[in-house]
Amino acid sequence: MKSIAAISALALMLGSAVPVLAQSSHVPEGTKLAANQTFTYWMQDDLKTLDPDLNTSKDGNDVLHQLFEGLYDQDAEGNLVPALATSFDVSDDKMTYTFHLREGAKWSNGDPVTAQDFVYAWQRLADPKTASDYAWYMELMQVQNAHAVIAGEKPVTDLGVKALDDMTLQVQLETPIPYFRQMLVNSSTFPVPQKVVEKFGSDWTKPENMVSNGAYNLKSWKIGESIELVKSDSYWDAANTTLTDLKFVPITDLNQALTRYEAGELDFVQTPAGQYPRLKDEYPDQAFAPPRSCSYSYIFNVGDSGPEALKDVRVRKALSYAIDRDIIVDKILKGGQKPAYSWTHWATAGFTMPETDYSKMTQAERMAKAKELLKEAGYGPDHPLKLRLMYNTSSDHKKLAIAVQQFWKPLGVEVTLENYEWKVYLEKQQQHDFDISRYGWCADYNEPSTYLDVLTSWSDQDVGEWKDPAYDALLKDSKTAADPQADYTKAEQILAEQMPLAPVYHYSLPMLLNSHIKGYPFENVELNWYAKNMYRTAN
Repeated sequence: MKSIAAISALALMLGSAVPVLAQSSHVPEGTKLAANQTFTYWMQDDLKTLDPDLNTSKDGNDVLHQLFEGLYDQDAEGNLVPALATSFDVSDDKMTYTFHLREGAKWSNGDPVTAQDFVYAWQRLADPKTASDYAWYMELMQVQNAHAVIAGEKPVTDLGVKALDDMTLQVQLETPIPYFRQMLVNSSTFPVPQKVVEKFGSDWTKPENMVSNGAYNLKSWKIGESIELVKSDSYWDAANTTLTDLKFVPITDLNQALTRYEAGELDFVQTPAGQYPRLKDEYPDQAFAPPRSCSYSYIFNVGDSGPEALKDVRVRKALSYAIDRDIIVDKILKGGQKPAYSWTHWATAGFTMPETDYSKMTQAERMAKAKELLKEAGYGPDHPLKLRLMYNTSSDHKKLAIAVQQFWKPLGVEVTLENYEWKVYLEKQQQHDFDISRYGWCADYNEPSTYLDVLTSWSDQDVGEWKDPAYDALLKDSKTAADPQADYTKAEQILAEQMPLAPVYHYSLPMLLNSHIKGYPFENVELNWYAKNMYRTAN
């Protein structure tokens, strides 16, 4: 069997040397560990920040899960496991949670991790002065007074979180939600070290200043080149942490990333569009395509800064209907993705995918309807609609944008493609400086509201500025419904009728993983991974 496992020069010299680390509880008895416990991970783009209160990206979440630790982690199947919360109590009305923290947990500077560190971090996230694009997450968690604090109507000290003592954190909710604890896996809920943040300001995440509480510490961050982490000896479970060195390498060109994987420079890479079937045949022990709870779409700017044409629902529907999702999934991507006619990922826990009107049509019927709708709106080959489509730098995003450009051409739609590197792309989205934008969303927790709440009027992520009172009412009602699926179904039907975005496909993660790297959580649909639970076997 052909192998392209990434093997360092040191490993080649040492061969099957005696492991340098003791066998942890994550490593099966009798496993022969490699002498070099390293893991080199591909990222699509460099990160905008390493501040848990400011991060908005999935790659950022992956890095922060190694540097910091919150109340809960997930196991390989996505189930909650205690991290800093060793136990909790909940009131009869399900609105007051009291978390009992782990004794002995420390920051990398030796200070104890306390309940106050969580209070400070959550207040900082909600504070308008922080200007976090994820402040809304406090509202989604239904934390008491979150809306008023974020709006600047109440002081941050009124946020419903407090330290009863160093080891006891209490959270007061406005509405009981059954998935509250699942939301605490997201990095925006992690503690941050107050005295370090206040001393260094925005520079606190630089390697020379950063203090973290996770299984790894920040060693270096070379913008555009790499982020390196090293095992933390102060971490409470350091004895069971086997991997010692992590390296995150941003490479926007997936073909280049694949070449570097094959050269042994990476241990993990996403496969380029269309290449997964070949790679699976060639490297069956390294190629995987697990479901990944993310959805890919094109969002329409219907706000004041958007083009007048997109304010017409007939135009939005026409553009959505004309996208041939089967071609995208079966002919371009070819990596286990599924066509999307609704927004919420099909594998989301507790979700039954609704049947929408256009999902029942053939593509020929959808195209005919698209032409009819666009003609009704006053556009066609004789009166072309001119639009800009924005995407972030990626060979795969470019392929899809070109395909969509071709799908829309028979409608008489002239599309100018605009490609921006990640940070600029995010800034343009937040400033609503686009006509149509590639818009991907990965679940913050495994429940349908993680997708549907994004398009509410209170969401900081609603970059298209679409608002619908009936939709808002459904999402609010779902928070207290005994079975929210009915609300979720109606919400998806509103999205299909109003089309604020055009869902394109539901993700899988076609990937190559070094066959010597063990412990990757393939059964976790969020694909939240923790290097502390992984290890590298000998050759």
